[in-house]
Amino acid sequence: MNQSEQTYLNFLNDILTRGHYKSDRTGTGTYSLFGYQMRFDLSQGFPLLTTKKVPFGLIKSELLWFLRGDSNIRYLLQHNNHIWDEWAFAKFVASSAYQGPDMTDFGRRALRDPDFAQVYRQEMARFDQRIIDDPSFAQIYGDLGHIYGQQWRHWQTRQGETIDQLAQVVAQIKATPDSRRLIVSAWNPEDIPQMALPPCHTLFQFYVNEGKLSAQLYQRSGDAFLGVPFNIASYALLTHLVARQTGLAVGDFVHTFGDAHIYANHLEQVKTQLQRTPRTLPQLELTSAPRADLADYQMADIKLSGYDPAPAIKAPVAV
Repeated sequence: MNQSEQTYLNFLNDILTRGHYKSDRTGTGTYSLFGYQMRFDLSQGFPLLTTKKVPFGLIKSELLWFLRGDSNIRYLLQHNNHIWDEWAFAKFVASSAYQGPDMTDFGRRALRDPDFAQVYRQEMARFDQRIIDDPSFAQIYGDLGHIYGQQWRHWQTRQGETIDQLAQVVAQIKATPDSRRLIVSAWNPEDIPQMALPPCHTLFQFYVNEGKLSAQLYQRSGDAFLGVPFNIASYALLTHLVARQTGLAVGDFVHTFGDAHIYANHLEQVKTQLQRTPRTLPQLELTSAPRADLADYQMADIKLSGYDPAPAIKAPVAV
């Protein structure tokens, strides 16, 4: 039995049956639970959902982007990853450089108006191509501020120095594996006003026992249907990579939530997924020896075998 995926399906069902209706920043509305925890045994297979197809290539490229300390979507677009497009596009639309059609409230308008949605997609495609083709344009409008990778690898101190939290924690795992301070934080209150989106996955901690590396993520806010499957796979992959760097086997990934929610316009998709039976988990293959630094891993170093999911289930993103 695929216990990892059943844990996730139970999570969806718990929110669906016990969640409190709440308004939210996007105006969509959610069903929400506060303070939820899931645990995944990474030795039993890689926890990528099989009850719907989840694009592992996007998970790989986004995590490698974080590990590079990058916050510019140009790297993502070069790897055909459009996860962060809307936030960069919003920054461009709000600037005096934007001369296109009116894009006020473009996210919700695109959901309501098919004609506008087509215009929006065309404008976004032009924006994306310009980010790829024009490095100077990308430098200004592709940057999302001091989001995840910047905080992980270039945390800025009051003294004007930077802290590479991730390099420090890898060194600590090697030197003092029993430490209770193996922590990386993305939540930097001083930088939040300059971030395109305050970090949802705010802090993670490693734990070593009997030669195995486990990780726990605290996530302040989790979109249970669309976002959380990515988060589970991303932090499972991070745990595997850090374990490779430190000569350890993998243990558990523990996922702890503040506000875990299902958007009101995802209810039918969730019900569809809950009717499906989990299949056998895939296996992760890391094809390279440990790298000099986590930032040196490449897409080709990370492969998945035996992934046979049910078809994808589409749902709108609340922006």
